[in-house]
Parts: sequence; structure tokens; C-alpha cells
Amino acid sequence: MTASATHAGFVAIVGAPNAGKSTLVNAMVGSKVSIVSPKVQTTRMRVIGIAMADLPGGARAQVILVDTPGIFRVAKRRLERAMVAAAWQGAEDADLVALVVDAERGIGQETRAIVERLKESKAPRFLILNKIDLVPREALLSLTSDLNALVPFERTFMVSALKQDGIADVLTALAARLPAGPFLYPEDQAADLPLRLLAAEVTREQVFLQLHQELPYEAAVETDKWEDRADGSVRIEQTIHVQRDGQRAIFLGKGGARIKQIGARARHELGQMLERPVHLFLHVKVSERWADNPAHYRAIGLDYEP
Repeated sequence: MTASATHAGFVAIVGAPNAGKSTLVNAMVGSKVSIVSPKVQTTRMRVIGIAMADLPGGARAQVILVDTPGIFRVAKRRLERAMVAAAWQGAEDADLVALVVDAERGIGQETRAIVERLKESKAPRFLILNKIDLVPREALLSLTSDLNALVPFERTFMVSALKQDGIADVLTALAARLPAGPFLYPEDQAADLPLRLLAAEVTREQVFLQLHQELPYEAAVETDKWEDRADGSVRIEQTIHVQRDGQRAIFLGKGGARIKQIGARARHELGQMLERPVHLFLHVKVSERWADNPAHYRAIGLDYEP
């Protein structure tokens, strides 16, 4: 296929925490590339998902989706500031910007602040109202009008990312606005995330799903060892960093039951994603100041601000 018959470019997916950005990206890619949980701020780094789309006339497009961390209105902690910086950097570097808004929550302070910042964006802007199955149609039309009055969007889409309703239309529209050029990744690649990081993210998702009411989101997971074994399986050793002894006890659970459950579910998820047997070993460590460690920020693609 010649370059003229192909299109490729980056689309930054921005929005307030818990707007459904990761669910949307996973739905467009057609496989899991970003972690999802009910807890806000589960996405910390810029995760790149790669979706393919057919265009009229036989052309094809590679839509490179940058799932950014949710943008706080006021970022107080160092980690939060680094996440916000990563989100805006992703938006500034992209060919297109798509704002995802939780239609049920409407225009909160965080979304309003993001819209103000988007006024400075030179890239074409798209608006995606998510979770429309939870909102009356009249409210959706009013929300669309209010947001476009704040900053004009090229197109507005109404979707339910969780139910994959309206996703195909969004992907096609984004693909049609990308510049002509060769694909930037192999056609069968779904994400640009090192396997060690992907494995850590999968375990961190299970941490949130199992403990989302009991543990602050600062908990971190690092992949310490990755061993491809002769029988085709992989052995993965990971450390879960918490900040206090009490949190370590919560993680372990009575008789180690909680950590075993987290490990079993993460192992199953990884096995499906990697399509090979996984041997996963988890260790919980109290690391009071990991959030001040520059190496941790570099490992997940964030800039460390002193």
C-alpha cells in the first residue's frame, strides 16, 4: 500500500478524571491497552493505543490514540503535577485533540478549566460526550450547546464507551482528519508500551479493583524481573510499593489471602493479553518516599519536578 493510500497521526484523548478516557481508548483499539477502574486517576502515564480504520476509496488510517492522565483543576502533589504536565504535553504534540466529558457529571470545574486551556490549541478539536446511556437526550443537547459555546468543536459525538455504542463513528471521523503519510507502527501492533510497564499496569489495575476504597491511589507497582522461559511461559516478579505499614497489612490480607487474589487475577489477565502462561510473584514493600524518587517518574514516562 502506498503512502498516499495511508494516513497516520496522533490523537490526544483529554478530560477530567474518570471521564472514561481509558475505556474509550480500549474500545477504539479493540483490545485492552490502558487500565480501567472505578477509582479516579488510574492512568498515570501517557499510554499509546493504536487503532486501524478504513477510509473511503480504499485508503486506510492508523489512529494513534494518546490516553492521557486525567487533568486536575488544581494539582497539589508532585505526582499530580507531573501527570497534568504529561496530559497537556500529549495534547500539544497531537494532530487532533478529543475532549471526553462525562455526560452525567456535566461541566464541572475541571472540565471548564480544560476547555479554557483548549482555546489555545491549534489542533482540530473534537468533543466526545461519554456515558450517554445515563442521561436524557434533552440534557445531552443542552450540554453539547453549552460546551460548544465555550469553545467551538469541529464535531460532537455521543457515545457509551462501556457499551461500545457510537465508537465506530468516532474512530472513522478521527481517521478522516489525519494527515496522509505512512503508518508509524506495524499494523498488528495495538499499543506502544513496554511489556514490563504493561505488566505493572495490569497488576496495578487489580490493586485498584480489589482495594479501591481502602487504599490511596499513590500505590505503585514495578516489574523487577522478566524472564522468558524455555517452555514458552514467562516469569514476572513485581514489587507493590505502599507508604505505610498499615497499607501493607491491607494488601496482604488475612493469611495472605488478599495478595493471592490480586496475583491470581493479574496473572489471568496477563496470560490472556500475552497469550502465554504467566508465573507472577508479588512482593509488598513499604517505600515511604517513593513518590519523591525521580527514577520512578522516569520509569512511567513522567517528568520529575524538584
